[in-house]
Amino acid sequence: MEPQDHTLNPGLYLHIPFCKTKCPYCNFYSVTDLNLKERFLSALNAEMPFYREAFPFFDTLYIGGGTPSVLNGKEFETLFRHIHDHFSLSPDAEITVEINPADHDTDMLSLLRNLGVNRLNIGIQSFDDTILTFLGRRHKAREAREALALACRSGFAHLGLDLIYGVPGQDMASWMADLQYVKNLPIDHLSCYQLSLEQDTPLGSRFQNGDFALPIEQMQLDFFKKTSAFLREAGFLHYEVSNFARGADAMARHNQKYWHHIPYLGLGPAAHSFNGRKRWWNHRNLEAYLDDLGKGISPVADEERLRPEQLRLETLFLGFRTAAGVDIDAFYRKFKRDLLKEKSVMLKHLQQEGLVVIENGYIRPTLNGMAVADQLALI
Repeated sequence: MEPQDHTLNPGLYLHIPFCKTKCPYCNFYSVTDLNLKERFLSALNAEMPFYREAFPFFDTLYIGGGTPSVLNGKEFETLFRHIHDHFSLSPDAEITVEINPADHDTDMLSLLRNLGVNRLNIGIQSFDDTILTFLGRRHKAREAREALALACRSGFAHLGLDLIYGVPGQDMASWMADLQYVKNLPIDHLSCYQLSLEQDTPLGSRFQNGDFALPIEQMQLDFFKKTSAFLREAGFLHYEVSNFARGADAMARHNQKYWHHIPYLGLGPAAHSFNGRKRWWNHRNLEAYLDDLGKGISPVADEERLRPEQLRLETLFLGFRTAAGVDIDAFYRKFKRDLLKEKSVMLKHLQQEGLVVIENGYIRPTLNGMAVADQLALI
């Protein structure tokens, strides 16, 4: 698969920090007090002018969370009005909204399309009620299928969904049944994540207490490899460790900005931003976010200026997560480092181990290499 010609235009991410209920495995920031939505939208509108000069133009917009679909139609209209008041989006911008299957609604989907949304991402996670219950999801398998069917009829240019594997109690047959179900649907993107548990989540605490065990390493590798083999046979490109697309046009343009060190602006509590040299992030607390903006203060909590060595390591770390791999010439132009000369011994070893290939000016991870992508960055 040839690498894409990634534009240098930045992307815009908006974090909607609300969920009706908190999933016990999730460590993304959110609150369940939906009464704060109006104040949040006003604060978000107050945050945007801080970046109007630095980031006037975007060619991707991603609205995530949290659960963006807890916003009602009027609130979505307000949100998009604020965006267009402060920023410009390219005519062909990729505009993505995440939704929860429990929130599927014909009128809502029609409104989103009218607002310019052309990519919908649905957090399915599983079509097995036992798995959904363990994960603490507020939808059932029936609702997941109904939401998918409705979305498929709604005319979005691109439709994707998230699934999770490696869940305690989940066997390979159950997981493959999920993939078998979705492969013939008119969706063009799949994100298949291995369950990972942070200590500060309820499921993470239960895992630390020994309440359950995660699949052993070999089983996790089997999930990863069989997922890739099945979806590639079904016509998907395995273009990033956890992401699959029906052709290059269906790859998530916004997420590729993260993987290729292209600048992005994140607005909302806990959102991160990157301008090519510096990374900064907002308060991971809605009240602190609201308070700062109520005083006319930027809600940035902290920042990090990245040293050249950090940027080099991140370029390798992110590049080896993708099937495209690391562009040898581009790496040299940016960092004045010749990977083939400086890392010749290690690269030869990785080739012999079947973890990378060197072709057409790229160091590309093999499937086995993608399974250990984080380690490849340490060459």
